[in-house]
Amino acid sequence: MIIPKLHYISQGNTPKEHLENIQKACSSGAELVQLRLKNISEKKHLKWAQEARDITSHFQTRLIINDDYKITKAVKADGVHLGTTDVCPTVARTHLYTWQMIGGSAHNLQDCKNLINKDVDYISLGPFRFTNTKANIPTVLGLNGYTAIMDVLKTETPVLAVGGITTADVKDLLATGISGLAVSEAITRDFNNIKLFHDLLNASSTAEKRHRFE
Repeated sequence: MIIPKLHYISQGNTPKEHLENIQKACSSGAELVQLRLKNISEKKHLKWAQEARDITSHFQTRLIINDDYKITKAVKADGVHLGTTDVCPTVARTHLYTWQMIGGSAHNLQDCKNLINKDVDYISLGPFRFTNTKANIPTVLGLNGYTAIMDVLKTETPVLAVGGITTADVKDLLATGISGLAVSEAITRDFNNIKLFHDLLNASSTAEKRHRFE
């Protein structure tokens, strides 16, 4: 399974805003978006997830649902993203379709090792720096933190950096050994940044093809 190198994590003050931002991200070339709705009833979550699925299907963009594997299965999303306090990935795996991916959040080396043992498809490791999008922020890793973890980890599982990342950080972050980025704020502020992130990551397949033939 090839995991896109750039994940857009939805932001918005209302579920409707999340969906509008997902639409903008898809229009701007996002290959994967994560619907991240918090404190919402299952019924409403299902409704908005279905709408997100309709938008992403139109653009052939992959959709990840945050936290809820049941809704992931119900709307046939491409996968689920599980936080450190969510259901165990091995449990979620037994409920999902075989083609659905599972990503997991990690904040330190031990978290990463645990997720690799549970056979996740990708790890979202952070935070890179302090960010307002999350309450109760774990210890900020910074470039040194990523370097230290990646040096020991030596894994084939894609590891994405997350947490307050801007386009200016990409080069230094890639040098630590991570394979991609999960970005919320910098993209929501300006959806043109998706193209810039892609160029910096060499992420989109068209960029890779163009690069190969030069």
